[in-house]
Amino acid sequence: MKKVLTLVLFASLTVGALAGCGSSSQSTGGSSASKDTKPSIGCAIYKFDDTFMTGVRNAVADSLKDKATVDIVDSQNSQSTQNDKVDLFITKKVNSMIINPVDRTAAGVIIDKAMNAKIPVVFMNREPLPEDMKKWDKVYYVGAKAEQSGTMQGQIIAKYFKDHPEADKNKDGVIQYVMLKGEPGHQDAELRTKYSIEAVQSAGLKVQKLAEDTGMWDRVKGQEKMAAFLASNGDKIEAVFANNDDMALGAIEALKAAGYFKDNKYMPVVGVDATAPGVQAIQDGTMLGTVLNDAKNQGAASAKLAEVLAKGETPSKDNIGFEIKDGKYVWIDYKTITKDNIKDAK
Repeated sequence: MKKVLTLVLFASLTVGALAGCGSSSQSTGGSSASKDTKPSIGCAIYKFDDTFMTGVRNAVADSLKDKATVDIVDSQNSQSTQNDKVDLFITKKVNSMIINPVDRTAAGVIIDKAMNAKIPVVFMNREPLPEDMKKWDKVYYVGAKAEQSGTMQGQIIAKYFKDHPEADKNKDGVIQYVMLKGEPGHQDAELRTKYSIEAVQSAGLKVQKLAEDTGMWDRVKGQEKMAAFLASNGDKIEAVFANNDDMALGAIEALKAAGYFKDNKYMPVVGVDATAPGVQAIQDGTMLGTVLNDAKNQGAASAKLAEVLAKGETPSKDNIGFEIKDGKYVWIDYKTITKDNIKDAK
């Protein structure tokens, strides 16, 4: 009887020990995923109805498919909403986060939350302030250098005016242009605006700004602003710069309503992003050119960084496939897209 009791007691202790081991393998706040489990990653996009960011988040989802459990949420263009989403990720004890901030200046608050929870964070597309990036060694950024895209826009316009002297409608040797800007204060909007015009001037051409206004990256707003530009400036406008394709496409709709793109009445319009509708507009002959903002590789790099961090590993080119500059930054190059190389965008 004693032997039976001893065996029963031994068996119960063994089961208890195994159960204890099982519970310890669950991921807890700030811990990395075990080798036997998929990491959990929380991803917050500034808003889902942004055409370019839709491409980025699709790339994130594709890259993490079968590799991690990823929760992608819409911040609805509200920083307070995004902060709540981050709090929820922390409550769920995700292993890493990917954040496309609504307001780049608010990234510091998110970094503080991530540090306290010991959850690595990858920011993408909207670059946090340099002082915020230095707060913690587990903060990374994936994006593109906006000045490069602006320069390429300017080069497209400069080449067009050199190849088509008739584009200078009033023959004054000056390009009269209008500018559709993105979100006020957004680094991409400011830098694209500045460097696009500087590139035209660097090519030896003179410019005159007739009008500038914000279209908030939005196609409908771009159309409204362009209609207002046409109402006040009419045929004086010789070129249209837009900080992204959506606003450029809106401008094209307003130009069509004013009789452009038929009967040899043309307006050179340039955008940024090389979205599918933007590339189609180039093919149709209504958009002069755009600049490929590589959504696929921005999403893929962000996803790979988050995956490696979620596993508790140190990111490097060897394990993410992208070069990391200054220990924190992954830069994805832009590419000029016109009708001559439209296949590159496709």
